[in-house]
Amino acid sequence: MSSRGVCLVIEDDWDIRDLISAILTRSGFEVHAVASGAAGVVAAGDLDPVLVTLDIGLPDMSGHEVARQIRKVSKAPLLFLTGRAGPDDEMAGMASGADAYLTKPFRPQQLREIADQLCPVNRAVR
Repeated sequence: MSSRGVCLVIEDDWDIRDLISAILTRSGFEVHAVASGAAGVVAAGDLDPVLVTLDIGLPDMSGHEVARQIRKVSKAPLLFLTGRAGPDDEMAGMASGADAYLTKPFRPQQLREIADQLCPVNRAVR
């Protein structure tokens, strides 16, 4: 299978980062993962990703600020993947530029389905 393009994973928890990376790699993406918001903003500008997954609770800056900064350099769909499941959290995520919002814990199939919605796969490639 040819690559569906670069997916940038911005997640500070290495277990979750590895899980997201494995799921998206199996879904056909070339995954580049970073552990901080600042590294994510730089990578978004350098890598021209087709999809960005982003945690809200990062060690150096809020995921909302990361999303706003990425929006200045990339039109890639943004998926917040976060443990923040409060009533206003999803609205705040979408307001900062996200295209989708998935709360942890999540099932791998949920992540695959959202990735497919945000980056439709060419059926001939599968």
